[in-house]
Amino acid sequence: MALHYSGVAFMAMTMTGEVALEAPRDKVWAALNDAEVLKACIPGCQELNKVSDTEFQAVARNKIGPVSATFKGTVMLSDLDPPNGYKISGQGDGGVAGFAKGGAIVALSDKDGGTLLTYNVDAQIGGKLAQLGQRLVNGAAKNLADQFFARFAEAVKQG
Repeated sequence: MALHYSGVAFMAMTMTGEVALEAPRDKVWAALNDAEVLKACIPGCQELNKVSDTEFQAVARNKIGPVSATFKGTVMLSDLDPPNGYKISGQGDGGVAGFAKGGAIVALSDKDGGTLLTYNVDAQIGGKLAQLGQRLVNGAAKNLADQFFARFAEAVKQG
């Protein structure tokens, strides 16, 4: 359900999941901190530039339902605990389409000779995107997450 504040729609979203990866934890950790790997895995990512060891500038273009937008924003890494996990947070402005901001706690653990990656996402969106409806937005977010993790699993497997 979208809430309204000063005439602008807002929607909160949560998502959790886990992915089994066929790579050792240190290799997965390195990939999670590699701008080139992340750029190749993030759906619609046009730019991902490392500003520092914990900050990236990003540009990504995606379509959710009838709304297409190019989001420009920042991504920050915090609570780093190599090679066990971190918190990743960011915010992006999609112009007339709206905005998105949020974060995820990412945890890595050993499993069956590989690595189990678990994530817990909290995000907020506003503007036209929030008016699309919870079901459509949640479905699109899950689809984008599935695409990212399929690409990421292949990237760490190939090295």
